[in-house]
Amino acid sequence: MADSPTARPTGAGSAPSPASSSATAARRAQHFGINVGRSLRSMGHAVGGVVAALTRTWRRSLQFRVVSTTVVLGMIVVSLLGSYLYNEIATGLEDQRIETSEYEARTLTAQAQDRWETTTASNAQDLNLSAIDIMKSLLTPPGPEPSRYVIMLRGVKNTEQIQLNALESGGLGVAAVPQEIRQKVAADPTHQQKMVSTILLDGQQVPAVFVGTGVEVPRAGRYDLYYIYPMTQEIQTMSLISTAFTIAGLTLIALVGAVAWVVTRLVVTPVRRAAEVSERLASGKLNERMPSRGEDDLALLGTSFNAMADSLQSQIRQLEGLSRVQQRFVSDVSHELRTPLTTIRMAGDLLYDSRADFEPVASRSAELLQGELDRFESLLSDLLEISRFDAGAAALDPARVDLRGTVAGVIAAAQPLADRRGSTVDVVAPGPVEVEVDERRVERILRNLVVNAIEHGEGKPVTVHLRAGDGSVAVVVEDHGVGLRQGEASMVFNRFWRADPARARTTGGTGLGLAIALEDARLHNGWLQAWGEPGVGSRFRLTLPQRAGDSLTSSPLPLSPGERT
Repeated sequence: MADSPTARPTGAGSAPSPASSSATAARRAQHFGINVGRSLRSMGHAVGGVVAALTRTWRRSLQFRVVSTTVVLGMIVVSLLGSYLYNEIATGLEDQRIETSEYEARTLTAQAQDRWETTTASNAQDLNLSAIDIMKSLLTPPGPEPSRYVIMLRGVKNTEQIQLNALESGGLGVAAVPQEIRQKVAADPTHQQKMVSTILLDGQQVPAVFVGTGVEVPRAGRYDLYYIYPMTQEIQTMSLISTAFTIAGLTLIALVGAVAWVVTRLVVTPVRRAAEVSERLASGKLNERMPSRGEDDLALLGTSFNAMADSLQSQIRQLEGLSRVQQRFVSDVSHELRTPLTTIRMAGDLLYDSRADFEPVASRSAELLQGELDRFESLLSDLLEISRFDAGAAALDPARVDLRGTVAGVIAAAQPLADRRGSTVDVVAPGPVEVEVDERRVERILRNLVVNAIEHGEGKPVTVHLRAGDGSVAVVVEDHGVGLRQGEASMVFNRFWRADPARARTTGGTGLGLAIALEDARLHNGWLQAWGEPGVGSRFRLTLPQRAGDSLTSSPLPLSPGERT
């Protein structure tokens, strides 16, 4: 049975349908667009990286700024000077070419006029032959590359019956003569006319000098002569000059950049050396000095710098000596006061225990004496602790603890004070807050913070926030009392600093609690920070690394209420 005429072969060799071809083309176009987009983004990233690198170098390197600025200014100066000289030379060559062309055209026209005046031709044929002879033998220059082209045309106002054929030399047609110069010659036939325009030679537009004049042909009237002088040689000359200017300019800019680099290096190197020595001095290497040779300004800089370093070293050593004397004095005084304080404490305790047998005035005196002895003993303890920090003798005894228990103990100890002041102390701890710390020192920090919050909270609630995260733990003690004025957040940790010196210490503080707390925090590689606003309250944040010896990068709790962690 024969196949149906409508049947189509199927299989691997079948032609794709128009719909599948369109889909394939669309996918290819989409892939091409994606690849182009990726290439453009890669180029953009590369260009951005180069610009960023140049910007960083510009900001950090004085030598790069000086050299690049010198090169840019040199390029501007060389470009302006080169453009001016180029234009002046081009104008001079053009003027010289015009002057030479006018003189040559005038001479050739006079010679042609002499030839016409001596001719014996009387009819049109003979006159045409004479015109051709004059054109070939006199007006047309020899050589394959003529220096001029000559075209002879019948004058516009010529009314003679005999007409000669238009003649041309070198292959330039009559159309090469601009109408402008033809009109000038027609308007003033007694004077030689000139202009500069372009002609088409070998497929290129070339500037040329056009000189128009005329001769009187016997029995044929006036005929115009147009001399065309291409400025090919002048163009070649200017091309050579342009190349020479470019090479000389680039060489000059390179030399200027090299000179600027050498000169700047002579100045920058001592400055960099001074910066390096300054950094070493700042790191504690007080014996570092800057080399100084010669008698110039840079040598004077080195000498002055070294004199300054000597003075600073002497003063720092003097201050270190005074500091050691002061630390030793505080330590010795604190230790020496322990013995008489113990004796006074025993007598004071005896008087305090027997105050019921005294008269009212003596009984009150015994109570005041007991309170001041407690404060004096606390002050001595704080002074001894500060002296250990100053001497670098403080050491950690870390152990893993949950700060929730430590905070609970601190709050329980401060509860009588909170009851007297009318404040409540709440704890906000979402989960366990485990950390490796010296619990005794952390407890002392938290006790100072909680007691200060209660004392300055004006009877309002006090909240203690705890949180752990990102390798650190934080404790924020927040009150809603008098707060801190601007600039006081960094001063509260100074020794013996008080926001209001006239305000009485109702809890017997020594003025060293926060200073000791800050030193305890630093001993743990931690942070102790303060924030406050008048009438709003204050927040003190203690941040500690979860593992002893680690460093901090952030805190799990914000310092101020509007801050984000």
